[in-house]
Amino acid sequence: MKKYFLAISLLQVICVGVKAQQAAYLNASLPIEKRVSNLLQQLTLQEKITLLGYRSKEVKRLNIPAYNWWNEALHGVARAGEATVFPQAIGMSATFNTPLMQEAASVISTEARAKNNLAVKQNRRLQYMGITFWSPNINIFRDPRWGRGQETYGEDPFLTSQMGVSFIKGLQGNNPHYLKTAACAKHFAAHSGPEAQRHTFNAVVDEKDLRETYLYAFKKLVDAGVESVMCGYNRLNDEPCCTSNTLLKKILKQEWHFKGHIVTDCWALEDIWLRHKVSPNSTTVAAEAIKAGISLDCSNLLQDDVMKAIQQNLLTEKDVDSALAGTLRTQFKLGFYDQASANPFTRYGADSVANTYHTSLARRMAAQSMVLLKNNNNVLPLDKTKYGAIMVAGPTAASLDALLGNYHGVSSNAVNFVEGITAAAGPGTRVEYDQGCDYIDTVHFGGTWAAGNADITIAVIGLTPVYEGEEGDAFLAPGGGDKTTISLPASHIVYMKALRKAHDKPIIAVITAGSAVDVSAIAPYCDAIIYAWYPGEQGGNALADIIFGKVSPSGKLPVTFYNSLNDLPAYTDYAVKGRTYRYYDGKVQYPFGFGLSYTSFAYNWREKPAITGKQKDSVSFTVEVANTGNYNADEVVQVYVKYPAAGRMPLKELKAFKKVNIAKGKQQQLRFSIPLTELQKWDMDSNAWKLYEGNYTFIVAKHSGDEGLHSEVFIKGN
Repeated sequence: MKKYFLAISLLQVICVGVKAQQAAYLNASLPIEKRVSNLLQQLTLQEKITLLGYRSKEVKRLNIPAYNWWNEALHGVARAGEATVFPQAIGMSATFNTPLMQEAASVISTEARAKNNLAVKQNRRLQYMGITFWSPNINIFRDPRWGRGQETYGEDPFLTSQMGVSFIKGLQGNNPHYLKTAACAKHFAAHSGPEAQRHTFNAVVDEKDLRETYLYAFKKLVDAGVESVMCGYNRLNDEPCCTSNTLLKKILKQEWHFKGHIVTDCWALEDIWLRHKVSPNSTTVAAEAIKAGISLDCSNLLQDDVMKAIQQNLLTEKDVDSALAGTLRTQFKLGFYDQASANPFTRYGADSVANTYHTSLARRMAAQSMVLLKNNNNVLPLDKTKYGAIMVAGPTAASLDALLGNYHGVSSNAVNFVEGITAAAGPGTRVEYDQGCDYIDTVHFGGTWAAGNADITIAVIGLTPVYEGEEGDAFLAPGGGDKTTISLPASHIVYMKALRKAHDKPIIAVITAGSAVDVSAIAPYCDAIIYAWYPGEQGGNALADIIFGKVSPSGKLPVTFYNSLNDLPAYTDYAVKGRTYRYYDGKVQYPFGFGLSYTSFAYNWREKPAITGKQKDSVSFTVEVANTGNYNADEVVQVYVKYPAAGRMPLKELKAFKKVNIAKGKQQQLRFSIPLTELQKWDMDSNAWKLYEGNYTFIVAKHSGDEGLHSEVFIKGN
């Protein structure tokens, strides 16, 4: 009998030990790698394969719920119901305000957690209601034709990296134990049009342009801890990005030591064999993707073909484990397998979505994004006492699309331009509205008589996201999502002429778009021009804040406004020569970094650039910025570098910037320190980064075309 009870007790101990071992992945006190390893041991091969797609399957026996990895947060939680809609990404970049960008991204992740909590409580495991986001888009907006350029932070690698790093920090948070949400840097790499060819296109880029322009921001976001990277549809130098040994294994994992997971763009693996035609079939592609480092497939190809690849000895279960480990790590970092009470983000609820603070932040971001391009005779800001009758006209004046941009959410707090101006003008001012024109008719117009009967006209014209955007979504874009011209719609230009002909009173033009357009076509017919981008839900209030002087405009252009597409190389040419302010030396309408203010600023050296630091590893300097005008305002101080004469150096390059608020009559001192590593360029002979010896000119300026303050520093090479 004693032996019997001893055997039973021993069996119970063994069972408890086995159960504890099986549940190790649920033990939040264990290191993540041990938890990942334990969960992989629990899963069968077939179960593992079902977790390789974006529609991750439920594993009931392990209490693993279904999860949809596809969620968007480009400028607010997108496609998921009520959420705060910030300005489109290109507009947020125009703020040149990295702390504000991080604050906005933190709001986005707060709302995402709240919405996910509410959905999960109702057992709704829906697409777009998750906490893994395929944002930001950090591709370089190299050509104004690209419809998706609005999703980016512009043409400059440094600005893109700074705004991108701030965005992912806000999305992912700073909790020592949990990611708030997971961010994703996309599309890796050299992916910026043409949209109509994206499923077959081969971007040919030499190593210098690749490293200095197209990969620069990705490296910065990887160094900052971005959780995920999405590979693009295109080929890069003949290799499909989503099976590229060069991009994914050699550079991303081996050279950069990326520790997160890699996800494909949606149905990109299908493109590899069906459209690029570089692999014979889907099973071969599945094997190539897994071996290249793909962890997650935005399609069902891996779920359908990985088992076939194993049966054909193209893969092993160990390969599958290695792939799946990446997404499991992300889930553990997000707290998927921990008690809800241990995770502070599970407490967010409905009051964390679209609240008063979030709305006010969207308004502030929108106001800081708008760029004042023209202000003849200081017609702006408007003195309400002088304008008793205001005419608001134009095809985008009351457009919801023109507020939202693409990859957008929806908001019950949206305020269009007519509504914002009407509210700000107040009930004692007469405000009228007329659509004025459409996008086709160049003969019939409305509101011209009423405009002549008003004291001032605010004409809101331009594009909406159906005329520029992603292939398929921008269904009225003539280039399959892309623009084929930088011209404004002909009907809008003729309408501006008609307004000018109708009267000689002031006309304020407001342009909506996500890219550079030919502003010169309407400039003669208006007294002031505000570039509003797609300013988000609070665009109407933000515009009113600027027009009536509550806020001085401080937005700066994150792209160059060219005179003509004839000034640029072929759209399909990915060489950066002749593109962007870094390599184009012709005349432009408005340079990168340009934007007017209601006040004026003066710059002076307080301490000229010199090599500093214990290791002599930085160039540091101090600048005094004085507000010499009549308005309290923000200023963006931009620092450009000119390099020693050497092969293929940029004309100049942004290497630092700061946005500061300075009261009228006051001044501030700004300290800048630029690491010498930031001045390295890719050397084609050694195939490595190199600091070239010679004189470097540091320019503190108001935009890329401004000579500003100059100072040279001799730097020894390495």
